[in-house]
Amino acid sequence: MGSDASGGVELGYLAAATRPVAAIPPHDLLVFLLGVTSLLTGALLLGRLAERLGLPAIVGELTTGILFGPSVFAKAAPDAAHWLFPTDPNRFHLVEAVGQLGVILFVGMTGTEMDVAGVLRRGRTAVQVSLGGLIIPLGLGVATGLLMPSGLLSGNVDAGVFALFLGVAMAVSAIPVIARVLVDLDLLHNRIGQMTLAAGTVDDAVGWLLLSVVSALATTGVRTADVLTSVAYVLATVVVAVVVGRPVAEAALSWSGRRRTSADSPAASVSLACTVMILGAAAATQALKLEAIFGAFVVGMVIGSRRSFDPRLIAPLRMVATGVLAPLFFAMAGLRVDLSALGRPKVLAAAAVVLAVAVVGKFVGAYLGARLGRLGHWEALALGAGMNARGVVEIVVAGTGLRLGVISSAGYTVVVLVAVGTSVMAPPLLRWTVARGALAPGRDPTQSPPTPRDGAPAAGDGSSAAAPRPGRVG
Repeated sequence: MGSDASGGVELGYLAAATRPVAAIPPHDLLVFLLGVTSLLTGALLLGRLAERLGLPAIVGELTTGILFGPSVFAKAAPDAAHWLFPTDPNRFHLVEAVGQLGVILFVGMTGTEMDVAGVLRRGRTAVQVSLGGLIIPLGLGVATGLLMPSGLLSGNVDAGVFALFLGVAMAVSAIPVIARVLVDLDLLHNRIGQMTLAAGTVDDAVGWLLLSVVSALATTGVRTADVLTSVAYVLATVVVAVVVGRPVAEAALSWSGRRRTSADSPAASVSLACTVMILGAAAATQALKLEAIFGAFVVGMVIGSRRSFDPRLIAPLRMVATGVLAPLFFAMAGLRVDLSALGRPKVLAAAAVVLAVAVVGKFVGAYLGARLGRLGHWEALALGAGMNARGVVEIVVAGTGLRLGVISSAGYTVVVLVAVGTSVMAPPLLRWTVARGALAPGRDPTQSPPTPRDGAPAAGDGSSAAAPRPGRVG
């Protein structure tokens, strides 16, 4: 009898396992659609308003989330806020999953735009500027994290992991913000502009690498064997990307880019192939307990370096990733910001300290690196101002830290506000240093006019708008 009963239970489980998965409940689908629509509408309106005010679009997109989040909407109409953005994780994660997909594709697209050859052309000076702008803020951030009272901004992790995370957050730069200002000032192909982009490229690449190390340490713990394993996984990822990823990417791009008919456009198939490679690499690094965005960034750099890569063919993917999914991610990031945390004097003081460390560390580091590279005083100041913007990169770093439990909700709010504050501050500082130093606009005379990757006319042909513009300002 007992065996018959157990057999019946097993058959019941088997029958349940073979049934189709139930569809999403109609009410949950309605809430999901209204939530996404609300966030995208706010991101569009406030993003455009921010640009009209001379601010990066990400400021408006983050503000959208802050207004819908616990700081405003949840206080003014708590029932409506909880209905539109449920606190039930299973329902809230529906929207969050779309945002995560967006940021992975966005980081992958950023990787395709990394100009490694440009960094190599700049040689020793670019290395000195990037190292100065990386090491000094990284060291100051780690020191600040170690001195910060336990639990004030950190999550339930080892103090060393939190300190390393804060160092990474202080070290990154947001190139798209400054690239837009460089275009406006006709400095994109000037020595200042090229050096800023080259140094920022190195800083961001190292920043993603270090973020993966932090992710692994937060997941596995801070034991010598685990630390060595995490570093080995990071290095192995880079080696595999170079040795295996490059020929695979070349073959995939060549195959997907073939025209089947004379009227056929391979843009759709190339965009799909790039999406598969980016998501596949993200899944691989996530499986290694590294960070998914690290795999996306690395494979993006591999794709962008291939001879058969034509950036015009991934325009559909870039448009969706940067124009739709990324704004949704940043609005979602704003939803987690709780400005009421700044009402605590200790948190407010910590926020002021972190902002000061971020600004001074990057400014001093880039300035000293530029001076060691024999650049002038005002050129060095312009580089320090340019590299100070954190923007979208810092937002991604903050979201990763919160998801891993490295920082608390208050710590997340502080890091996001640092990203917004430095992104708002950097453009006028750069404009001031350029004007005060009488840094004449134009191309770097030591370099031949570059050919933009998107096939547009080069800057300097009489229209600053003809310069290659980053896929997204943020």
